[in-house]
Amino acid sequence: MSDAIARAEAWLAQDPDGETRAELRDLLARADAGDADARASLEDRFATRLAFGTAGLRGELGAGSNRMNRVLVAQAAAGLAAYVLETADEGTEASAPLVVIGYDGRRNSDVFARDSAELFAGAGLRAVLLPRLLPTPVLAFAVRHLGAAAGVMVTASHNPPNDNGYKVYLGGANDGAQIVSPADAEIAAHIQRVADAGDVAALPRSLGYEIAPESVVDAYIAATAAVGPAPAGAEGLTWAYTAMHGVGWETFSRILDVAGYPSPVLVERQISPDGAFPTVAFPNPEEPGAMDLAFEAAREAGAELVIANDPDADRLAVAIPDDTADGGWRRLTGNEIGLLLGWRAARRVQDAAPGASLACSLVSSPGLQTVAEHHGLDFHSTLTGFKWISRAPGLIFGFEEALGYLVNPETVRDKDGISAAIAMLEMASEARGRGATVADLLAEFGETFGHFASDQISVRVDDVSIIAKIMSALRGQHPERIGETAVTGVDDLLEGVDGFPPGDVLRFWLENGSRVIVRPSGTEPKLKLYLDVRGASAGDAQERIAALSAGAREMLDAVG
Repeated sequence: MSDAIARAEAWLAQDPDGETRAELRDLLARADAGDADARASLEDRFATRLAFGTAGLRGELGAGSNRMNRVLVAQAAAGLAAYVLETADEGTEASAPLVVIGYDGRRNSDVFARDSAELFAGAGLRAVLLPRLLPTPVLAFAVRHLGAAAGVMVTASHNPPNDNGYKVYLGGANDGAQIVSPADAEIAAHIQRVADAGDVAALPRSLGYEIAPESVVDAYIAATAAVGPAPAGAEGLTWAYTAMHGVGWETFSRILDVAGYPSPVLVERQISPDGAFPTVAFPNPEEPGAMDLAFEAAREAGAELVIANDPDADRLAVAIPDDTADGGWRRLTGNEIGLLLGWRAARRVQDAAPGASLACSLVSSPGLQTVAEHHGLDFHSTLTGFKWISRAPGLIFGFEEALGYLVNPETVRDKDGISAAIAMLEMASEARGRGATVADLLAEFGETFGHFASDQISVRVDDVSIIAKIMSALRGQHPERIGETAVTGVDDLLEGVDGFPPGDVLRFWLENGSRVIVRPSGTEPKLKLYLDVRGASAGDAQERIAALSAGAREMLDAVG
């Protein structure tokens, strides 16, 4: 305990934030008085530090090296600055490498962004701060648009309200994509050296950073509107939209005007940025109940479609009327949306240059490969995350089942929930123009490519060691059957599988062609199982996926 107290006192001496200083002083006083909870909290906050990896930083706000706060962000900014200066001659031409910073509406996002801009400028970089809180895709766009050496987005995307994060992009040869190995380890080493030095107050700062002109946002709006200008069928379209208390609406609304789509029915209680996310337990469109207010607004308006973004607007959710669903609305799965958008992309490149490809993460629907083969395109399966998908050779479209879609790789090398929404509105409007619905599009897809069905099982834990134990148990003894179906093959990505770097992923192949993939979440304390089947009909696929889901739960119970 004395080590934790010493680290806490050293942290307190350099913390520029009055709120976290007060929080830490209170914990130290309570611990000194023998409060067991305060002692446990200090141990948790200072036993380790938030790891910087290919997802950057993400964690709960609060004092301590294992929390998101101004000290940790200062160390990260100084470490990233050192890395950019060290590697500047590898792809940037400016005498002072440029770093662009964006931020969303979460608590402290603006503070962390300004701290970063001051530290980048103080380190001798040209630092450019986006003019206000904006969606993550605008930052990803700005990295390429401004020819930046790197970009930082302060966001925790769809995480719980008290989280925040620090996402890093690289320019030059990385073309505005998120960081991957070995850059993550090299940046982390620089960050550690800053932390070891011990006092972020000694780091040079400067107010000489720039505010990006509105022309950067205007350029993103123009490029995104061009993804799918409104066809004739858009006239009279009634649809509902929620920003999930995030930053999407201001930018999205301007794009709708330029592209020519009718304004949606807004979920007013969720349309403005609010880092407390008061109407949802988790600000994630995938979570149960998160879209209930959108469904209510859609029912009242007689809408044909619901569109939702997550809080930083890099994800897209879509729902359609369905009399068989609870409440009369059904949210499409990420795979359903991804397959429709992939089909759209493939149809548009019939005369594409050799090497044009579709790509998705290995946990996403195998149906995209079928689409690629049907249209004579290449296909790439990648590890999870758009840091990998965006790097697929010849990419014209990529997606991940967790509601992430990359529809305009020439513009944004990351998932973008706003450009994906425009593409989805275009598809829905074109179908509407010939008297069809999005449900009809799904049926047409099944008739053309086969009937794919997917499911996901997520196990949230308080103790992340439980996840490691389950993965170890599944590796120690592979299941012979999942439900009533025999397992015919197992791929363990830790041991190396062709085409993939090592990863903590198990993939089980079943004799009927079905597939089960098991992996820990990269951003939350969850174990995730991804299930995929292909059926002779929509009904057959649903029966297969239901049986596979039951079998997968039995497998978890047996090892958990």
